[in-house]
Amino acid sequence: MSEKASFRSNGGVRGWLGRQPVWVRWLVILVAAVAAYMLPYIGDVPVIGPQIVTEGIDWPSALFNMSYYVLLALGLNVVVGYAGLLDLGYVGFFAVGAYGTALLTSPDSILYEDTGWKWLMAVPAALILTMIAGVILGWPTLRLRGDYLAIVTLGFAEIIRIVATSTDVLRGDRGFASIPHPPGSWGGEPIFGVTDAIPYFWLGLTVIILVILGVRNLDRSRVGRSWLAIREDEEAAEVMGVRTFKYKLWAFAIGAFIGGLGGVLFAGEQSFINSQTFVLQFSILVLAGVVMGGSGNMAGAILGGVLISYIPDRLRGLSVGDTDLYEYRFALFGAVIIIIMVLRPQGLIPSRRRAMELKDREKEVAPQ
Repeated sequence: MSEKASFRSNGGVRGWLGRQPVWVRWLVILVAAVAAYMLPYIGDVPVIGPQIVTEGIDWPSALFNMSYYVLLALGLNVVVGYAGLLDLGYVGFFAVGAYGTALLTSPDSILYEDTGWKWLMAVPAALILTMIAGVILGWPTLRLRGDYLAIVTLGFAEIIRIVATSTDVLRGDRGFASIPHPPGSWGGEPIFGVTDAIPYFWLGLTVIILVILGVRNLDRSRVGRSWLAIREDEEAAEVMGVRTFKYKLWAFAIGAFIGGLGGVLFAGEQSFINSQTFVLQFSILVLAGVVMGGSGNMAGAILGGVLISYIPDRLRGLSVGDTDLYEYRFALFGAVIIIIMVLRPQGLIPSRRRAMELKDREKEVAPQ
């Protein structure tokens, strides 16, 4: 067997890393984390840098966009990839996190005179509100399965959008302005200002690392094993004593919490939100990113979240003749998804279990 074939048969990069001593694994993780924090300066790298950075949008701002898309992909991966629940309304949790922050901190809010909180004070309250929304949605609906559950979650997202558009409390298209930025100063100047998005990206990246550690521990615990059993065969899991409703509700609440984190960061960076931000298309895009990257695998979800944000931003300012490619971003992105799904139906970085399942199915349908 060739060295390349042996490398593939042993699990590729993940398999190689898993066979290394603990100190080697931590060293690789540390180097990867440092490289991620240095991404805002990749444009200074000769030859490669200018090909990567975006032109129509500030590169640090594009990186921050990627950070909250990655958070959303990680949260939806818990619901769809780990627990096997099809959620088409995930943008609703993103909206609840953002609106929760705005209601507690924006001078435009009817609650401002009673609260007038700073961004950091509003974060726990907004996240608790988002988790409650996840439980409220999940409690009556998680006894449904498949397409029926998908339709209910779709309705949840539309209810959030209609309420945000129609009610005076959430101010519709007028939205909420002057939402405070995250706290902190350096040399008398605020760290999180309006001219430099690098601190926002670093904050988002730090939150992503904490979420990865938390979800990884959950995946390797009894909760993760219960999610796996539910995803594979819910009826068999229930017969074997798994409290399926409880763990599905956990998945919804944890996914909502992570989605709310993305909304809180988004509101703190943008300082303005309105009802046009939280459209259904957003949910479909994040779901496409999870499936494209590799459902059930955190690395795949991260890659999918990066791609669904980076590809449209990279097309800004690019043109072929008189044609602005950004106008056709969804058509081009759809073509990319189709190509990936044809060539890699398991996703770009699939979970090992998912990859093995697809191999077994190929053997079953192969002509004898």
